[in-house]
Amino acid sequence: MDTRKTSIRILMFPWLAHGHISPVLELAKRLANRNFFIYVCSSPINLDSIRTKLSEKESISIKLVELHIPASPELPPNYHTTNGLPHNLMPALKKALDTARPSFSNTLKTLKPDLVLYDYLHPWAAGGGYVTEYSGGSIFLPPVQLHVLTFFMRF
Repeated sequence: MDTRKTSIRILMFPWLAHGHISPVLELAKRLANRNFFIYVCSSPINLDSIRTKLSEKESISIKLVELHIPASPELPPNYHTTNGLPHNLMPALKKALDTARPSFSNTLKTLKPDLVLYDYLHPWAAGGGYVTEYSGGSIFLPPVQLHVLTFFMRF
């Protein structure tokens, strides 16, 4: 039986930093253990860094979804993460992510998740009518609350 058809489908959209992606991945694992189907959406370079942290069993219920972030001379794809990003390029990364709105919209149209969990640095993820048109709703997930939530889900 296809897990995607029988489970609640959640699209998780963290900021492009490992301090945001790591707790999202932990929450995804815990939700997958409770029969949710999870999509984690991020840049290819970030997804490459977490791919090995998913077991074969977890990979059945957690799918990594690449978000196309347009490259620019100022910010090549290897900088579509905060890992190793020079501090002066942080505004360029935020701007580049903001230009990925059409890609995110297409992801929503394709996946049609039941719920979208998004990070504070891209509040536009819930705007523009995309979430309400292509999913059941959205939840803003501040990083501190995410860390607390994943901590207590261990018990």
